[in-house]
Amino acid sequence: MADQSLRVLFLCTGNSARSQMAEALLRHLSKGRVAAFSAGSAPNAEVHPAAKSTLERIFGIDTTLLRPKSMHQFLGERFDYVITVCDRAAEVCPIFPGDPQRIHWSFDDPAAVTDADARERAFEHVANGLASRLRTWMSRPDVRGRLIARQRDEAIRTRRPR
Repeated sequence: MADQSLRVLFLCTGNSARSQMAEALLRHLSKGRVAAFSAGSAPNAEVHPAAKSTLERIFGIDTTLLRPKSMHQFLGERFDYVITVCDRAAEVCPIFPGDPQRIHWSFDDPAAVTDADARERAFEHVANGLASRLRTWMSRPDVRGRLIARQRDEAIRTRRPR
């Protein structure tokens, strides 16, 4: 049986907020049926604490393994979709093997908000916006078909002999 898993790479500049949240949310919403990754064109040293707390508090997602990565470490890898979540990353998005479909979702950087209360709301707004876009994207017939096939293949592999 051919592996039907989708491979998705989310790109932003710092890989500390938007793309990290998108990666974690897609893994969560797809129940692990999508191989989700994120990277940045100029990655920060750490994932923004508000990105982690938003994912944990609102979605119950474990964020301990999230870490910023450079898009350069993924240059030779095959992806089905490359989704940019900030305008600057869209401008510098490199070419990936296999001609993945490119999608651009423009989200303002919640980390740029200076007021602490407003920043928390900005992170929640971006996380909820990403979750909404991901649910819509996952319902597209081409994506939904791949997710259903992946679920069926997993069920066949885990079925015990009678």
